[in-house]
Amino acid sequence: MIAFFFNPQKIQSIDIILSIRDFFQSRGIPVTGPDEVANILDVKPLSQVDMAKINFLISMGGDGTILGVVHKYPNLTHIPILGINLGHLGFMADIPLTDLFPSLEDFIDGKYTIDNRLMLEGKLSDHSFFAVNDIVIHRAMNPSLVEISISCGGKPLNTFEADGVIIATPNGSTAYSLAAGGPIISPTLPAIVITPICPHTISNRPIVITPDEELQIQYLSNYDPLEIRSDGFATPSLKKGDILRVFPSKKTFKLVNLLRRDYFSTLRSKLGWSGKLR
Repeated sequence: MIAFFFNPQKIQSIDIILSIRDFFQSRGIPVTGPDEVANILDVKPLSQVDMAKINFLISMGGDGTILGVVHKYPNLTHIPILGINLGHLGFMADIPLTDLFPSLEDFIDGKYTIDNRLMLEGKLSDHSFFAVNDIVIHRAMNPSLVEISISCGGKPLNTFEADGVIIATPNGSTAYSLAAGGPIISPTLPAIVITPICPHTISNRPIVITPDEELQIQYLSNYDPLEIRSDGFATPSLKKGDILRVFPSKKTFKLVNLLRRDYFSTLRSKLGWSGKLR
């Protein structure tokens, strides 16, 4: 069984969704979807199916749609997800409409691999949350730079005076971290990148570390609380003296990769790299 996810408010043509549904149903593969769109798909609602029978998730939209699915349905994160790009820039949702049905044929034929990508977990007091891409600590409404201290494995790493700090997975290295000047990291590499946001000192550069040790992030400034966002979703704020712990999650993000595409061709395409391959 396959569970379909999409945002009906952002879909240009529902005919595309229904044609994908028909593709699977014509091959004897049952389809389900969230209760709020099950009537559009004309399928049994997700709440009425045995979750143990769901083999794959298919997200139709962009990378944001995938992240929305993961955070709305955390009980389904153990199921591999395939992304169909109905938007613009997408590193996880990399199946374009121009190659839709040949790609789905490959998927049906088993011509894919499944990445188990690193996820992060954050813990602030008694509140826990996870991230596929990144955990962002930002100055929010504070009008000036803030001081954020970071320790790694109990050893002081640095105190950043900046707009904030991004703690990103390799999967998230092509998102906010990249826009803030961070490096691109191969998505299956066991690593974490710490990227300061607009640091006051130009020598404060992004740093890549192994995910073996816990990060402890402390807010030092006498200002208003800082905003914490996990993959763009709000979490409790960080007050002065609070310590946010960040460490690898026991869960992994399972992404389906078709053999007809590779990560580096996606980079060249999505980032518009010029030049010729030689």
